[in-house]
Amino acid sequence: MAVTQAIPITRHPFANGSYKQMLIDGKWVDAASGKRFETRNPATGELLATVAEGDKEDIDRAVAAARRAFEGPWSKVKPFERQNLLLKLADLVEKNFDELSQLDTLDMGAPVSRTRAYHLRAVGMLRYYAGQTTAIHGETIENSLPGEIFSYTLKEPVGVVGAIIPWNGPLTATIWKIGPAIATGCTVVLKPAEEAPLTSLRIAELAMEAGVPAGVINVVPGYGETAGAALSSHHDVDKVAFTGSHVTGQAIIRASAGNLKRVSLELGGKSPDIVFADADLDAAVPGAAMAVFANSGQICSAGTRLFVEQSIYDEFVGRVAEFGRKLQVGNGLDPNTQIGPLVSEQQLERVTGYLDIGQKEGAKALAGGGRVTEGALAKGFFVQPTVFANVQDNMRIAQEEIFGPVISAIAFKDMDELIKRANATTFGLGSGLWTRDVSKAHKVAKSLRAGSVWVNCYQAMDPAVPFGGYKMSGYGRESGKQHVEEYLNVKAVWIKTG
Repeated sequence: MAVTQAIPITRHPFANGSYKQMLIDGKWVDAASGKRFETRNPATGELLATVAEGDKEDIDRAVAAARRAFEGPWSKVKPFERQNLLLKLADLVEKNFDELSQLDTLDMGAPVSRTRAYHLRAVGMLRYYAGQTTAIHGETIENSLPGEIFSYTLKEPVGVVGAIIPWNGPLTATIWKIGPAIATGCTVVLKPAEEAPLTSLRIAELAMEAGVPAGVINVVPGYGETAGAALSSHHDVDKVAFTGSHVTGQAIIRASAGNLKRVSLELGGKSPDIVFADADLDAAVPGAAMAVFANSGQICSAGTRLFVEQSIYDEFVGRVAEFGRKLQVGNGLDPNTQIGPLVSEQQLERVTGYLDIGQKEGAKALAGGGRVTEGALAKGFFVQPTVFANVQDNMRIAQEEIFGPVISAIAFKDMDELIKRANATTFGLGSGLWTRDVSKAHKVAKSLRAGSVWVNCYQAMDPAVPFGGYKMSGYGRESGKQHVEEYLNVKAVWIKTG
């Protein structure tokens, strides 16, 4: 592991130690309680901003504003006008993208080399949803009833959406929630993660600048057990769109029962990444390594269960460990940094706890295995990129989501055995495989119980391609036309014409 030199915080226009209010009904307001919380740079511990801390009363105000907008002027805005709003917002995000990418880096730690790479995805999503606004339509359906009865369907916005997002990618997560809401004519109350709320608030500013009407987008920062719980159980919220842990997802399902609100969930994973002996190992080594080490492992679909064919296991896992040891760990603002800090001290304790568990279970750390405790990075929440060998399927590090830069390398002998073991998890979000055999690739891809299968690549994403999970990884999809459908109701209309 190489360490980049720590650099001082850059005084960002939106992260300069000032106070940030919440957005409700087109106005920047304080929390009703007057409470505030701090958000700090996980690389240095330095204060970025204090933020209004919303709770139930603020959620009530925001939902009421969203309902007024949905039933009022926003309901009369035509698809072409919504398209123009999204295109204007896309232009503003593009114009301010360097600022937004740095804000993500400061608030949650991802290297700027990574957050800058979100440009195409972030701007592309907004323009994709803009294109979808004028493509929403129902159908005429020929029915078999006697007489002259005409039947057709209408696609209508579901209503007020409560959106709750995680801290591991605030920029894209915010757009993933507000984009389809605007495209379909819904309104939204967004609760960003308390660990990294600043990018969401800045995008809300840009949305107001783009001309999004008051009440259409509301942003209430706060904690999950207060603001998040109030939003997911609110009787006047028609849908909850949540990204986060499966435990919180289960709580949201229970909270939604009061008014049977629609729920879409993009949850965690323990994704298998499979390397066959016939793979291009020169491509598979960095591919499999960065399938986990990217964003310090804080990616729900990270390929943390690395299945390697027995005949190449020692060679391949050794090369992945060597790759991990050479990665540059440091402050995300340094352009040479490849691995930044974990988002918080709580996350640091979680990940280092699993490092201890893995070694007690008998796994061998070929690379990493602990926190960075020396030098300028000791004040931050840095963990060494870690590769565990000799991992067995029943170990906790092979079954539980760690959400850190930790690879569990597992050997396999034949394909049928492999598929059963790869599917032997409660999760089903992502998966990958590396092989030169196209027939083998198709067979394994069809057999894996996961929402995404990447072949000879990992984490490829596009606004037009749906993303989501099976099993405990949730239901519903984000991106693609399926995502837009999540925000629409279908109404059947019958007209007797005879």
